[in-house]
Amino acid sequence: MNGRWTGWGADGGLVVLTFLPPVLSQPYVDTSGPAWASLTVYEVVGVAVLVLRRSLPITAFVVGFAVLLTVLVGSAGAGAKLSPLVFLPLAVLLYNLGNRCASWRRTVSAVLGVIVLGVAGLWVNRMTTESGDFQGGLDVLAALAPMPLAWATGFAARTRQALLAAAERRAADARRAQALEAAQATQRERTRIAGEMHDVVAHSLTLLVVHAETLRARGGELPDWARAQVDGLAAAGRQSSGELRDLLRMLRDPADALPLHPVPDLGALDTLLDSHRAAGGTVELVMGIAPESVPGPVQLAAYRVVQEALVNARRHAPGAPVRVSVDGVAGRLRCEVLNDRAARRGTAGAGIGLGLVSMEERVGALDGELTAGPTGGGGFRVVATMPLERAGV
Repeated sequence: MNGRWTGWGADGGLVVLTFLPPVLSQPYVDTSGPAWASLTVYEVVGVAVLVLRRSLPITAFVVGFAVLLTVLVGSAGAGAKLSPLVFLPLAVLLYNLGNRCASWRRTVSAVLGVIVLGVAGLWVNRMTTESGDFQGGLDVLAALAPMPLAWATGFAARTRQALLAAAERRAADARRAQALEAAQATQRERTRIAGEMHDVVAHSLTLLVVHAETLRARGGELPDWARAQVDGLAAAGRQSSGELRDLLRMLRDPADALPLHPVPDLGALDTLLDSHRAAGGTVELVMGIAPESVPGPVQLAAYRVVQEALVNARRHAPGAPVRVSVDGVAGRLRCEVLNDRAARRGTAGAGIGLGLVSMEERVGALDGELTAGPTGGGGFRVVATMPLERAGV
């Protein structure tokens, strides 16, 4: 809408600049009735032609020239003269022709047509006007001589616009090529990282599972507490191996990111807490919302937050009771993991220090917020809140 009003404003300004000067200068040339009548007819038709110049450049030029020729010959036959400034609209139409008509054949045909009209008009002028003062001559030639310059200016403007458009297309092609190259480089790096993870992590996990299964095979020689620990170790190793395979597939080809194993959700929290208890921890779960009402991405994020928080609790506060609460508050899921003071010294140097960073990024991707920090009693609290409605969109 703004562009449309801008175009009408430009047309209005152009009409004023091209048709007002002839009206202002006409009193100094001829004030007779025939002169004013011819000028009025020319102005009315010329305005309509000028408004249609964009959609019909050739038609507007030919009709504009024909109207100008008609009023000049008609006024001369009536013994009246028009202001030389009546040629201004013709210059505008010629500029428009050079700027908008890309067909040389149509342009040459239009120019030849107006030349024929001009010759015919001069002949009619000679036949209908006896006085030499009203017969076209050098004065008409002088007015028409600069007109080709208007067409050349329009042609130059169109050529410049074409060059700019070509440059923009080349720039867009270069940006697309650069983006494609960056995507290919990213994919190569993802493949390299996947290979490194497979060689390092997958090998270690496989050995862990093999050793755990070996111990399970000799479970009769182990005490009861050791057998439970070995079962938990084997189950954790198999789960981690499956999740690692899914991650490696996604790294190698994001289009093939469909997991081979079910994605963890809030319904799997009981199993996660059982594994924490099997490792010697104490944990309590308070579920204040039905998992079915929570969108899948939010369930996965909440599960990972609880998983990482339990791992941190085992590392840094072994033996401390842990309380996990999941609830819905004002259209947001609130997940809190709170552990008390450690019952014994934690493992020094455990972990790589990226657990909280990973949780913040995962929660932030869902427009959520994560707060984590020590409590006054020597424990540690992790709270994640995520909107429910947006995540379901």
